[in-house]
Amino acid sequence: MITTIVVVVLIALALLGAPLFSIIAAGALYGFYIADIDLMVIGIEIYRIAETPLLMALPLFTFTGYILSESNTSQRMLNLIQAMVGWLPGGLVIFAFIFSAIFTAFTGASGVTIVALGALFYPTFIKAGYTEKFSLGMVTSSGSLGLLIAPSLPLILYGIIAQQMDLDVHFTINDLFIAGLMPAALMIIALSLYAVVKNREFEIQTTSFEKDKLLKAVWAMRWELPMPILLIIGIYTGYFAISEAAAVVAIYILFIETYIYKEVSFSKVIEITKESMSMVGSILLILAVSLALTNVFIDAEVPAQIFEIIKENIDSKISFLIILNLFLLFVGAILDIFSALVIIVPLILPVAISFGIHPVHLGIIFLANMQIGYLTPPVGINLFISSYRFKKPIADVYRASLPFMLVLLIVLLLITYIPALSMYFI
Repeated sequence: MITTIVVVVLIALALLGAPLFSIIAAGALYGFYIADIDLMVIGIEIYRIAETPLLMALPLFTFTGYILSESNTSQRMLNLIQAMVGWLPGGLVIFAFIFSAIFTAFTGASGVTIVALGALFYPTFIKAGYTEKFSLGMVTSSGSLGLLIAPSLPLILYGIIAQQMDLDVHFTINDLFIAGLMPAALMIIALSLYAVVKNREFEIQTTSFEKDKLLKAVWAMRWELPMPILLIIGIYTGYFAISEAAAVVAIYILFIETYIYKEVSFSKVIEITKESMSMVGSILLILAVSLALTNVFIDAEVPAQIFEIIKENIDSKISFLIILNLFLLFVGAILDIFSALVIIVPLILPVAISFGIHPVHLGIIFLANMQIGYLTPPVGINLFISSYRFKKPIADVYRASLPFMLVLLIVLLLITYIPALSMYFI
């Protein structure tokens, strides 16, 4: 009874706008208290965050995003995209989804995508005539795309874990890379179609294609355009680690915006540094207490107990897949993707194989669920990051993201029940 009251109070406080980290921390502390676990575990989770290889990339990408948002880059990007695909309904949206998916595939972290690209796309969408609600939902949902696209680290990690289990069914990492292409493309196409249909009623800026206008827009962005190329080529070739690429891009953007375009003054850089690092600190605090809350569920053996119930009461492949999706959405909402891979994959893989599900197909289903789990209320981490980054109440982020989440759920059902979407080219 007391636990129910605590949960209701915390949800009410979150909806009323209480700081997110305090809500999550309160839930974690209460869970450890009733389990009689030393509260030092919070400090341990903060230390785990400090050891994360992506730790350096997050503040650097955040700083870059803030610098870009203070310059006129969003207007130049809008001009370029409209010159390229402005004649196509929803061209800006399609471009943003594709670029976000590629960025997430290379960084392996959807939260970084929201922080780094959200600052660029959000004002660009507003200027193009999209509503604030749609723009917020689009930026939040696009951050979860890309986990199925090579060289996604979660995709590689799944393959490594599965291959170490000595299964009778053998596959390679390349099989996973190939299998993820069609489902990822289907997600981008479905979201793009929804965006186009949704915004037919609004006056969105459209232009006819003009070669001179395109050349002019490319010339105006001649200094920014090398940035994504530098980032993608550097990471894809292995020349840069994620953190090194983030450092190179941050230095490059700082140089062109202060010395070449001169749109950001040195005094403004100091202010931007303070603001961006304050946000990074808040995100890291949210991540730390979220990991602590995750430990509450793990110590209570919630995932294992739920899956044991599933295993004992399900006897058909179709039923198993339905329950599996529900279970994985729950897991995706409460666990970070790397913890989920290590903890959950060894549990579900043998059972899935017993139902005739290929490990490659299961991997695509698993990661597709993790993508959507980032958007699943009430604790999907991308919802928290977006809420803080764009200074919006968490309830507003829920409402803005829900339509995009429903579209992704429809695609998830297709991926789950049509194995050929993943397995056709393998």
